[in-house]
Amino acid sequence: MAVVLVAGWPPAMALEIEGVKVADKITLGKNGPQLVLNGAGVRHRMAFIKVYVGALYLTGKKADAEEVLKDPSAKRVLMHVLIDELTAKELTASLNNALAANHIPAELALIESRIQELNRMMASIGVIKKGGVVLIDYLPGIGTRVSVNGEEKITIKGEDFFQALLRIWIGKKPVDGRLRDAMLGGSGGFRLFWLTVNGERKKA
Repeated sequence: MAVVLVAGWPPAMALEIEGVKVADKITLGKNGPQLVLNGAGVRHRMAFIKVYVGALYLTGKKADAEEVLKDPSAKRVLMHVLIDELTAKELTASLNNALAANHIPAELALIESRIQELNRMMASIGVIKKGGVVLIDYLPGIGTRVSVNGEEKITIKGEDFFQALLRIWIGKKPVDGRLRDAMLGGSGGFRLFWLTVNGERKKA
């Protein structure tokens, strides 16, 4: 299932995917920029295993992947785990495979040391349980900040590094095509979903 946030929905309306409430607006840090939900959906493994809810937040809505990648503004990728356990090994392998699929060797060589930094951090986590949340934030002038279950784990410098990570989800060979479409505000993999409007649950 992939779900898309529709432009023009009233502020009181919240999006719910697989029982996970996805905020339509967030603020990075205490005094950081406000971001809006560009789109959200489900990362599937082998087509039917629902691994996590993925969401993309931007300073303004965009439907074109290249526009998103070129935009130097703050961004967030959210992953809310749906399976009982997501091991760091599984997540790292998935991310690394998608990085390799979306970059030529020369491009990967430029960020290899930073990829290894991220891999070491992920390995230290071990397992992310169902309901766990991974946040990957880009803050201009600071870099890529990764948090797990509300705890900041690492900050890695360079806009190019975050752009590379973002291609995992919205690149030409994404980790999940339906999730890519959903994150970009498209209708790929659309299914029936529920909305919560002023506390009342409704079908969309």
